Amino acid sequence: MITTDAEQLHELSLPAAYRGPRGQVLLALKRAGSMTARELASDLGLSSNAVRHHLRELEHGGVIGFRREQRGVGAPTYAWHLSAAGEALFPQRYKELVTEVLDRVAEQTGRAAVVAALGNRFDELSRRLQAELAGAPPSRRMDVVMQALRDGGFMAEWREGDEGVRLTEHHCAIRAVAERFPEVCEAEVRFLEQVLSAEVERQSHMLTGCTSCEYRVEFAQLSAPRRVEESSMPAPGAGQEQA
Repeated sequence: MITTDAEQLHELSLPAAYRGPRGQVLLALKRAGSMTARELASDLGLSSNAVRHHLRELEHGGVIGFRREQRGVGAPTYAWHLSAAGEALFPQRYKELVTEVLDRVAEQTGRAAVVAALGNRFDELSRRLQAELAGAPPSRRMDVVMQALRDGGFMAEWREGDEGVRLTEHHCAIRAVAERFPEVCEAEVRFLEQVLSAEVERQSHMLTGCTSCEYRVEFAQLSAPRRVEESSMPAPGAGQEQA
């Protein structure tokens, strides 16, 4: 594959850990939306084994994911795509724009108006999910909340250990906003308590320098299963791809 000057500049915009072949994989997925390992190998001029190695490393880092797609005739195949964390690796000026707009609104109408608007987002989602989860057991509530968080760009997972149920967010989709308006973090806690019908206590916080936000979730009655993984679909191995 011939690397153009523009592609080299795009690659240099990525963190140093994601340059070289892994950066080329990320750029290819950014351009195409989704690609199979075979398509990536052909596009990048790399061996299938090399591509699969880079895919495993990138998936382990949480910056790519996969899904089954139908491509022509035959059985569906695994296609790789950028995760929310992967998208965040590329320069995104919208964060600065949003925070600048919110700062301007706060100057004109007061900080309370901005905080109320941010809280309304969680309130609306809470009302919708509470109606959907009426009478649902804790495990179902946790799964639905996790999906809602992921749909919103958070990298979230939950599991039960010796100290009870733990909800962890490894990536915050609204961190730039939260740094200026930390009240939105309290709105998130209220959202979790309402939808989960549980007591929720934050035990680590990105805004205080932690690498993740972690919450202890205590249900009043039923207990969750021993462990729920983020995804039940097995990762494709070296010989699983069918296209």
